Formats: sequence, C-alpha cells, structure tokens
Amino acid sequence: MDLRSKEYFDDRATREMKEHLKPQQRSIQEQLAYACRILAMTGQEAGLAGQISARSERPDAYWTLRFGLGFDEATAGDFIEVDRDLNTLTGSGMANPATRFHLWVYEARPDIQSIIHTHSPWVSALVAARQPLIVSQMDMTPFHNDCAFLSEWPGVPIADHEGVVISAALGKKRSILLAHHGQLTTGNIQEATYLCVYLERAARMQVRARVFGPLEPLDDALASEAHDYLLKPSIVNGTFDYWCRQVDSMREKQVDSPR
Repeated sequence: MDLRSKEYFDDRATREMKEHLKPQQRSIQEQLAYACRILAMTGQEAGLAGQISARSERPDAYWTLRFGLGFDEATAGDFIEVDRDLNTLTGSGMANPATRFHLWVYEARPDIQSIIHTHSPWVSALVAARQPLIVSQMDMTPFHNDCAFLSEWPGVPIADHEGVVISAALGKKRSILLAHHGQLTTGNIQEATYLCVYLERAARMQVRARVFGPLEPLDDALASEAHDYLLKPSIVNGTFDYWCRQVDSMREKQVDSPR
C-alpha cells in the first residue's frame, strides 16, 4: 500500500470536520454563559477573581459578567454591556473593576473578540513559582510559540497601568501566563475558552512532570504543525459544543436529583 503524505490526511480531515462538526448557533450572551459554566466545571473559578468579556457590536463596548456572580451561576441574562470606562450601557449591575485591563488588550489587538482571565489552581502554582510554560507534550502544543510570559506582577489590575503592561507583554500571542497572578487567553469566545481549559491542563502537566526531572521541549517543526492542527476552528468549536453538552447534562442531573 502506498504511503500518502500527512498533508493529504490533514486536508481530508479539515474538509470532513467542516462537513460533520457544525457549531451550534448561540447569542453572545449564551456563549459567554456556557463559557463561564465550562470554566467552573473544569475547576477554573476562584471566587470573584476571574473575568470574561467579549466585544459588543456597538463600537468601543463590551459584554461581561456582572460583578458579584461566580462562573458556576452565570446565565445569559447576567451579562451587561459596558463602555470603555466600564459604565453600564445594557443590563443592570457593575463590571468587575479588574476588567479594566481587558480594554487595553482590545485596543492593542483588534483581532481579539473575547478575553478570559482566571486564577486557576495549577496555573497559579506555576506562576507562583514564576515559571513560564514548557511545551513538552502534544496537548500543550496550542501554546507553542503562542503563550507569552509576564515575569513581573504589576499589581491588582484595576487601573490603566496594568492594562498597558499586560497588553504589551501579550504582544501578538493568544495566551499569556502572568507571574504571581494567573492566566489570560484570547480569541473568539470558543477559542478563548478552549485555550483557558487547556492552559490549566498544561500547567498541571508541567507541575506534575517536574518531579521526574527537567522537561524537554518538543521539536519546533512538529510542535508548530500540532499547534495549527489543534487550533482548527472545527476542533475548537466541536470541543466547545461537547463541553456545553456536559454542562447541560450536569444541570439535568442536578434538577433530577432528590433534595
């Protein structure tokens, strides 16, 4: 049997995924609510410390979870639209004051449609030790040459200075580890969620693998290939929809369980 190139299989898989993995249509608020529930389901919540936001169709406006709610209780009706100074335009309530640094990231990166910031457990352990990510296993490759590292903590990000520092450190990458702080992932809502979940897994893997000795980064060419493959929109959207079904299943079990 003749050997066919990897490009042949890549092209075929891409075509078939576009045909068979059709993303579910949801409003921005519904997507954000599911993203919050996914983050809670995967252990990303840390009280009120995390934030999620997405650009609005209105210029210079953003949707975010109203302050005071945890990721695990977010619904589509809990998202408010705010302007560049975090004044509420649509809905009731206030934005998390720490969301201010998101505005600087959006300003620097017109391609970014959504931002997620968490203090997840394994990422927090990694950045407490002031360690950048070492891409040493296949599931880490969405971050190959695509995860920045801010080595100094600029303080609680409720003012403009922190936004300037974080947006500059992110540069053109999708994700960033913030020393002594947490993580930030970007993209559209589905991609930012996908990266947030997998960055926490990558941090967990790195912390655990360290006990066996120094980590060996993956071959650059192979890691770049895997990066592009695992970030295909069909894979990202299909994974997001799978997690949404998990969220729905958990809700159904909670409703059906005896009180």
